[in-house]
Amino acid sequence: MITRFALFEGTVKAGQTEAFRAAVLETILPRWKAMPGALDVRVSFTEDRDPGAPEYPLILAVNYPDRETVERALVSPERDRAREATEAVLARYFEGRIHHHVTQANEFPL
Repeated sequence: MITRFALFEGTVKAGQTEAFRAAVLETILPRWKAMPGALDVRVSFTEDRDPGAPEYPLILAVNYPDRETVERALVSPERDRAREATEAVLARYFEGRIHHHVTQANEFPL
């Protein structure tokens, strides 16, 4: 399985945390879930971090079956719509940058 992470590095504008989270779930999440070939979407809002650690108020993870499916999703019209929705929410609530990391998951059952 391949996971594409979007790390939202920066800060939510003062007093806007709950509005930011609601906008992510109501406006952006449906677009991310519509990505072709996506197996599931995880949205993680940071609750705490180590002193001095960078701020990531949001981490998005979308799982795909393979790298080819990721590549198809990234050139799809759904990606364009997801990007537009994301940019609109971020312009209102977020100051920072987004960077992406593509990983291959390895599971080690307990």
